[in-house]
Amino acid sequence: MAFPVLGDYPLIYHKYSADPTGLEYNGRLYLYCSNDTDNNTNGPYSMHSITCISTDDLKNWTDHGEVLQVPQDAAWATYSWAPSVITNNGLFYMYFANNASGIGVATSSVPTGPFKDAKGGYLINSSTPGAFTTNQWYFDPDVFIDSNNVYLYFGGQVPTNARVILLNSNMTSISGSASPMSAQNFFEASYMHKYGNSYYYSYSAGSTIQYEMSSNPISGFSFAGTVLPNPPYDYFNNNHHSFFTYLGVWYCAYHNRYLATLNGIPTGFKRNVCLDRLYYYTNGIFQGRMQQVVCTSNGLPQLKYLNPYNQVEAETMAQDSGITTEVCSEGGMDVGAITNGSWTRLTGVDFGGGAATFYARVASAGSGGNIELHLDSLTGTLIGTCPVMPTGGWQTWTTASCSVSGASGVHDLYLTFTGGAGSLFSFNWWQMQQGSPLQITGATYNVDTNSMTLVWNSTPPASFTTYTLQKKNSLSDPGWTTVATGIPSGGITTTNIDSSADGDAAFYRISTP
Repeated sequence: MAFPVLGDYPLIYHKYSADPTGLEYNGRLYLYCSNDTDNNTNGPYSMHSITCISTDDLKNWTDHGEVLQVPQDAAWATYSWAPSVITNNGLFYMYFANNASGIGVATSSVPTGPFKDAKGGYLINSSTPGAFTTNQWYFDPDVFIDSNNVYLYFGGQVPTNARVILLNSNMTSISGSASPMSAQNFFEASYMHKYGNSYYYSYSAGSTIQYEMSSNPISGFSFAGTVLPNPPYDYFNNNHHSFFTYLGVWYCAYHNRYLATLNGIPTGFKRNVCLDRLYYYTNGIFQGRMQQVVCTSNGLPQLKYLNPYNQVEAETMAQDSGITTEVCSEGGMDVGAITNGSWTRLTGVDFGGGAATFYARVASAGSGGNIELHLDSLTGTLIGTCPVMPTGGWQTWTTASCSVSGASGVHDLYLTFTGGAGSLFSFNWWQMQQGSPLQITGATYNVDTNSMTLVWNSTPPASFTTYTLQKKNSLSDPGWTTVATGIPSGGITTTNIDSSADGDAAFYRISTP
């Protein structure tokens, strides 16, 4: 069976993910997901970590890695399932399930973690007042703040197990007892949101997402129907969703089994996250209700083009093949396990009037290789080839570069990795540059001080904050002599004096550190 290249499912190709919850923060959309890469192919569910991805254009997603891992980050927990994340009190709070036995809470000062246990044990379990039933699943938490009240919804297996409980303002302790929620056909995956003056309690009824409406967040709900049918490639398996706004527009995140299908493995326990628009009826007899979500393979518009002249993390991509991501010694994540023929793709890259130079932060304990830059397809126009030399370690970083030609306007960009056998190199970030990276704009000689003053413009990659000035008296000299170091740069005109100039002919160059 042939599959097309898709944009809105799966959102990422190099790992499995499920149970997404969305959070908008500082202009980016973050999705937190159960890390189905932890699961065995044939089950059971055994997720031990929560993974996070983010975007600002809905097409190119950055992998932030596993932002919660148990028992590393919560010693009492064996599993971490189905997160719910919110920001409050200057912190980010993540509520997660330890299988079906209970719910914990972890916090972080930044949205990308790491999240650390905030309580030292369960927040919700069978001992929680009002939560217990003989067949209760204490999982699938959803946190919701409204009118300074903090609500936590949870439960599963049968409709009478749906629960809601108030949290205290510290977000890490309960207030009072849990109360039952009215939930026709409820099975799991509680989610609460508000639109206008109405509260929407949605949940998994098995393979579909259904919902009820009320003017109160804990009572008075009326059944409203199905909002998300079982998605394509989900094969009537379970689903788990969230509804949220990003830049003022409503979206629905959910999961299906497309990636497992694509990879030719059993489709039961390996899921992938998806994203589509959510619409409401604005008039007529259904006014205020949610319209059924239309699941698309590439239905969302790219919100803005990617700027290649800003530093771009290598783990930012729209599609990939043959790579993994790993924790980087320089911070964040990098792309690893690169082999001959593996690649990543960026969607909607705006080269403007044209790129001249490509920089890549790379490391290699192997033989190195090359990064080929192609436009619009794997075999599209080759605009540059960046050689990657061995550095002596997979986390021993250097900056490689190459010239670029033929790149202008908006294109998809394929970074294709080539080389010999085995692992080739690791890849942290890349950046392009327009025009000459360093251009000398003036040179003067002062006979009174026997000094040479050079003036140049520089627009270097973000990692180059200073430059070195070197000279030789003849081009035939075997080496360059350093005459000044630590010269500031950053896209401004910089002046430096060579106090060793003596009036003889000399050749100067400006180099990176």
